[in-house]
Amino acid sequence: MNGNQIQALVGMLATFALLAFIALPSFLGLLHEKRIDRELREAQERHGGEPRHPEQQKAQKSSSRSTVPSTATWYAEGRRSKKLVSS
Repeated sequence: MNGNQIQALVGMLATFALLAFIALPSFLGLLHEKRIDRELREAQERHGGEPRHPEQQKAQKSSSRSTVPSTATWYAEGRRSKKLVSS
């Protein structure tokens, strides 16, 4: 091997090491998420519960209080009424 081949090999190894260093946190996060999913699934099976989705939960009753419009709504209504008057 001559000097150029060694330099190319070192450069290639450095590139692969950098790529592994950058991709490692994503890979570890993926493994962590899979482990948590597995633990949640096993806990559900132990307790005999079905997965609970938001659609399956009881429908919430709306509040009997009237709502106050937000500042943005109030501002937009004011601008609209001024535009109608000036037209």
